[in-house]
Amino acid sequence: MAKSKASFMKKELEKKRIKKKQDKAHRKEERRGNSTGGDLENMMAYVNADGDLVSTPEEAAPRPDVIRRNN
Repeated sequence: MAKSKASFMKKELEKKRIKKKQDKAHRKEERRGNSTGGDLENMMAYVNADGDLVSTPEEAAPRPDVIRRNN
């Protein structure tokens, strides 16, 4: 007797699942190879006096003296 269609479909679905898994692993390796780096210094952003985001820190400006009052 011939094999049932159900077992054929199970095998085909398993092949598709394995191929999908291999493709996903391949894409993951490509992303890792093409990454520009993820170190902390590249991800840092600073806010300047105008409130804009910049990639370099602003020079340390002298802070105004804080006056404390005791009431």
